[in-house]
Amino acid sequence: MLSFLKSAARSRAWLAIVATLIGASSAMADVTLPNIFGEHMVLQRGQKNKVWGKAAADEEVTVSIASQIHKKKAGADGAWSVMLDPLEVGEPLTLTVKGKNEIKLGDVLVGEVWICSGQSNMQWSVNSSNDPDLEKAAAKHPKLRMINFPNIGVQEPIWSHPDRQWQVASPETIGNWSAVGYFFARQLQRTLDVPVGMINNAWGGSACEAWVNRDLLTKTASMRPMMEGWILKEKAFADLSKQTDLSEDQKKQLAQLQNQMRGNARPANIYNGVLSSHIGYGIKGAIWYQGESNAGRAYQYRDLFPLMIQNWRDDFGQGDFPFYWVQLADFQGEKPEPGDSAWAELREAQTLTMKRLKNTGEAVIIDIGEGKDIHPKNKVDVGRRLARWALAETYKVPGIAARSPLYKSMETAGNKIVLTFDNVAPAANGWRPFDVNEPRGFAIAGADKKFVWASAKILPDGRVEVWSDKVTEPASVRYGWADNPVVNMYSSAGLPLTPFRTDDWPGVTIDNK
Repeated sequence: MLSFLKSAARSRAWLAIVATLIGASSAMADVTLPNIFGEHMVLQRGQKNKVWGKAAADEEVTVSIASQIHKKKAGADGAWSVMLDPLEVGEPLTLTVKGKNEIKLGDVLVGEVWICSGQSNMQWSVNSSNDPDLEKAAAKHPKLRMINFPNIGVQEPIWSHPDRQWQVASPETIGNWSAVGYFFARQLQRTLDVPVGMINNAWGGSACEAWVNRDLLTKTASMRPMMEGWILKEKAFADLSKQTDLSEDQKKQLAQLQNQMRGNARPANIYNGVLSSHIGYGIKGAIWYQGESNAGRAYQYRDLFPLMIQNWRDDFGQGDFPFYWVQLADFQGEKPEPGDSAWAELREAQTLTMKRLKNTGEAVIIDIGEGKDIHPKNKVDVGRRLARWALAETYKVPGIAARSPLYKSMETAGNKIVLTFDNVAPAANGWRPFDVNEPRGFAIAGADKKFVWASAKILPDGRVEVWSDKVTEPASVRYGWADNPVVNMYSSAGLPLTPFRTDDWPGVTIDNK
């Protein structure tokens, strides 16, 4: 009897598998699209846009929109793609995809499409930001859309996330949208007067390496120590998973490793689990808010962050599209004396990326963080400062300032160091110190590398003179060099001075891999 029951159970299991395979085969006979294509989506104007999907092997697929008709035969694996000719802003369109079945996607707009990505500060919702009641009550923007992707970490590419669709901005929808993404898009729409679509794939707590193709990480020399560490973890997980008689400690270790295997720090996990489903969709650019999870490896981030950006650009296949990010905000307790800071080193790594890659920019928000909260609620100003970059640099809207003042050079004059800056008018009124007239946030050191707080003065030609009676032979000046610095220097356009140091002395994260 027991043998019969086991045999029956095996038969039922095989029947279920066969039914699944038949269903899958039947489904493959239908034309399907990944979820990035859907009702209410926005297509990027003024460029060719890729549309792709699956069908039966060798099935002819017809894609039509406006007056365009494109035909393509699916490959042996069922994959197909076409390139739409450039479209311009106008009335809502319908995208039709036809094979043995037909898919019609209505209310398709043409406008500007941006990715908003990163970790929790980009994922942070309108509901959790300042004045959500006022923001939602006013969110009547039918030409502003967003699609929100789920958080899935895997090592094999995911083709589609069918539970996630495009949404139209309304009081009922925007509460769970990325606040930074929403405020960025709203500013673009108000200024450009065109539809705007945002692809939100942010994941709280994610590490930068999780957003990068694994093969690229493996062959990059500076990433090798990190990858070797992960290979050891993966082997330990595989070995423990094979064992049947685990001790309690081993069970705990296995559970911990399992979480890491599925988590948002494992190399390529988000690249495969989230990003791969919409790589190739037509976009104008990307905005990014991340770095907190990599602050302990800030020197590594100097290579890792540009590597990630270039990886995205290469894989999307749309040239060196604009990539703008948020520099880390001020956070944690204020320190009574100048000192080292991993967060300051991460901010420096972010700033250096502008020299490594063209068509990039940094929104400085050293003035709007909260010491007690890693998630500052003022997301309006974050979105607007990112929008300044897009409007000034990408769309060339005249009269808009985007670039924060940036340290350029120094010269020693006796016991003083005189600093020169880019992105600020060469006159004393090019600066606007906040709250008090005296510049705050500067520290100075001699060759002994012992920093003390410094006095500073804005010179008539816009340079800044820094000194301290405690340092007779100064060698370096730092500004805003702390987790949560007290600073007050703004350009006359209202943009904060970028934190910086004039030295290149080894920092606290230089050996962290």
